[in-house]
Amino acid sequence: MRLDKYLKVSRLIKRRTVANEVCDAGRVTVNGKVARASYDVKVGDRIEIQMGENLLRAEVLIVTEHATKNDAGLMYRIVQ
Repeated sequence: MRLDKYLKVSRLIKRRTVANEVCDAGRVTVNGKVARASYDVKVGDRIEIQMGENLLRAEVLIVTEHATKNDAGLMYRIVQ
């Protein structure tokens, strides 16, 4: 699954267009490398999102095309 779609489906970012813009701006890294929106997300990847002063670190647990609001939180684990 594309990174921008994963960020939207998992609800780490609310809209896919915003996820795409954040990736294009170079504020998303996967496994320590700047990632483009077209990056293919895999289980075990570590995603870091820089949004202003906030840094969000998450580990991918599940990759699925659709998720309900309740299941979206199960797709990743917040890492400190």
